[in-house]
Amino acid sequence: MSIRKDEPQGIGDVLRQFTKNNKLEKGLDNAKVVDLWEKLLGPGVQAYTKSVRLVGDTLYVQLSSSVLREELAYGKENIISMLNEELKKEVIKQVVLR
Repeated sequence: MSIRKDEPQGIGDVLRQFTKNNKLEKGLDNAKVVDLWEKLLGPGVQAYTKSVRLVGDTLYVQLSSSVLREELAYGKENIISMLNEELKKEVIKQVVLR
């Protein structure tokens, strides 16, 4: 049952409330993270990326290059901070590279 409010609301507020009430935030965050992975790390890394999944607060990334996996392992903290900054909230706390 919806609650009717007398004062007008912005569309952004209505959408945020809708996603929160219907528990859609996790799914939307997962979709955003997949897009941001490609955008922030570039096509070179994306070429070796097999899958990107967000489970809870852990980002699982499957890579086809062991050399790239080792390189990215050194910058895990930077990757976490870049992704969280773009998401404008702390969604990712850990990155697991496979």
